[in-house]
Order: sequence, then C-alpha cells, then structure tokens
Amino acid sequence: MKCRHCDSELSLQLMDLGTSPPSNAYLRVSQLTAPEKWYPLRILTCTNCWLIQTDDYAHYAELFSSDYAYFSSYSTSWLAHSQRYVGDMVKRFALSSASRVVEIAANDGYLLQYVKEAGIPCLGVEPTASTARAARAKGLEIVEKFFGVALAKELVAEGWAADLTVANNVLAHVPDVNDFVAGFAKLLKPQGVATFEFPHLMQLIAECQFDTIYHEHFSYLSLATVRRLFEANGLGIFDVAQLGTHGGSLRIYAQRLDTGDRPKQESVERLLRIEAEAGVETPAYYADFQARADDIRDGLMVFLVEARRAGKRVGAYGAAAKGNTLLNYAGVRTGLLPWVVDRNPSKQGLYLPGSRVPIVDEERLKREKPDYVLILPWNLKAEVMSQLSYVRDWGGQFVCAVPEIQVS
Repeated sequence: MKCRHCDSELSLQLMDLGTSPPSNAYLRVSQLTAPEKWYPLRILTCTNCWLIQTDDYAHYAELFSSDYAYFSSYSTSWLAHSQRYVGDMVKRFALSSASRVVEIAANDGYLLQYVKEAGIPCLGVEPTASTARAARAKGLEIVEKFFGVALAKELVAEGWAADLTVANNVLAHVPDVNDFVAGFAKLLKPQGVATFEFPHLMQLIAECQFDTIYHEHFSYLSLATVRRLFEANGLGIFDVAQLGTHGGSLRIYAQRLDTGDRPKQESVERLLRIEAEAGVETPAYYADFQARADDIRDGLMVFLVEARRAGKRVGAYGAAAKGNTLLNYAGVRTGLLPWVVDRNPSKQGLYLPGSRVPIVDEERLKREKPDYVLILPWNLKAEVMSQLSYVRDWGGQFVCAVPEIQVS
C-alpha cells in the first residue's frame, strides 16, 4: 500500500487488530441470521510524511451509509463544547449577518444550530442521509454530498465562499486527504479561516487509545503531519489549541497560503517542539503500542470472566464505535456482556456489529440493576457517571477498560 498523502510505500506497522466489521454497521434483527462483512484492520505508518493510516480494504461509501447511526447531539458535553466554540469564533473573527459559515460533516446540526441562532448565514455539508435529515429538521440548509475540490467550487459559484469553515472530527474520516484539504483552500474567502478538530496522535499513543482505531478512521494525526499535509494543499496553520474532547484533541486554525495574512502564533511552534522531542517521527515512538493494547484487551477479558465466575452482573453503556473495536478485538460476546444501553433511539433495538450485543434503552439498566456498568465511550466518562448516578443507589460501580481496567 502507498501513503494516502505522499504516495510513499508503507512498511512500518503500528498495530494489527485482526479483523472486524465496520464499527458503525449496526445490525437489525433480520440480519442476525446472515453473515457480516469483516475486514482486516491494520494500521501502518508512513516513514516519509508520518501519516498514520489504515490499510485499505473497505470503501468509504460502505462505512458512511444512508443509515449511519452516529448522532452528535446525544452528548450534552459535546453540545456545550460546540456552543462555546460558536461564541468564541463570533467574537474572535467578528462574524455577523454579513458572514458565511460552512461546516463540513455537519452531522445532525449539533453545531450549526448555534450559528443559526446567532443570526449568521450557514450551510452544512453532510453525506449521510440519516444525520442530514436530522439537521434539516432543525431548519438548517444541508448539502448531502462528500466534500472535496469539486464540491468546494460548486459552493463558491453558488455564493457560499466562506468566512469560516468548521470541520470537527472529520479530517481522520476521509480517504482522499489531499482532495479534502485542498477543497478548503478553494472554499475560503481570501481572509477566511478554517478550523479543524481531531484527536491528537500523542494522546492516542500515550493513553493507548487503540479502540479509537476503526475502519471509518482512515488517519491518525500529529500536528507536524497535518502542517505538512495542509501546506501541500494550499493551507497554512496559524494557531493551535489543545482540547480535552475525545480523549485529547487539537483545534487548529488555518488560512489560505496565497492570501491569508494572520500572524502565526507561538502555540504552533511550541507544540511542534513537544512532538519532536517526544519522537513522533521515529519508529521507536510506536514500538510497544501493540503489546500495550494487548494488555488492555486481556485485562477486559479477565475482568468479565472473573465477574461472571463471582456471580456478578455486568451491563454496558454507550453503543460507541470505539466500544465495538474493543469488544471485537477482545472477542467479547453476549455470554459475558448481555446488553448495552444507548440514549439514541435510532440505535435501540439494533445489535452491535461483530459481538451482536443487543442495544437497549435505559429502562433495562434501571430494571436489572447490574453490579457493574462498563462505560464504552470512556471519553464521556464524567458525563455518563453523572447521568447514571442512580446506579450507586443499588451499590453498582462503573468500569472503564482504557487505558487499563478502572472500577469506581
């Protein structure tokens, strides 16, 4: 395989997760008697540009289908984060009713609803029909297509050249990263700003967040690699902020290389130095990642088996993609984990891909009163524990498996 960005041959493996179905390919009852598509899940490192990336097996159209089940608005902390973002951007870049904001991967309108409330004209680009439909129900204008240079040119011709573009947790999801990034250079006005948020590679490695690896995540990103990728496609980074979202993320601010004149903030060089000193562009930085992930896998299985032998009941919370990676890599099935609760009604009544654990509503948790609740979206641990605080009333405890088994 060749690198998605620089076309170099790939030879350094970060991790081999065996095989699994796409993490968002939830199953209906009628599908339980049919086979699933399982694909190899192998992660490679380009030693030229240091883009970490999945080996190519599944086509993106299979991964982001019309019934895509991830809806951003079911996380209250993410909604609060998005509302703060809009307020900050309006203030920092003096956005007004004369501005244009375009969000790429607008999902269910979780963020653009706040732009609309601020009276700023906005447009969302969202290729999955299920989430686009939810966004339109909020009164938002949505273009239901995949983004790249061609679509950017269409939008500009239609009057949507942007003062601000937003791309949260989508940069890692695109197979053709060059076309995707070059699209922003076409879509921005001469002094426009593009912001991107994505999980930081350094946090993935430090906390062994291997469950964030799945087929829908084509890339795993450091600031150094993103800067290289952006500059090759017409964008320059002028600021970066480190965030606590999704287990540790970066928000980068970019502008057109040909026309942007905002000064580069010291934050950019500072973080680049931190990455360089850590060795993110050396093979040694990734050497023990597989072994550490295997320890997490084994720790989860030991916990579940010992709980069963002790007569303890375990349920899970959050039918998240990262949870599917973890459960399938560990080989967990319903004998050890009988159900998982999710707040999203569109997931309830379905089954997790691979493990085929049924997804149920919160009433099941209240009725069965398990001894342990395994929180699969560990990045939302505080939010989930607050929401489910009543579990303490019957002596229940919460469990997270990453970066190690933690019972609280």
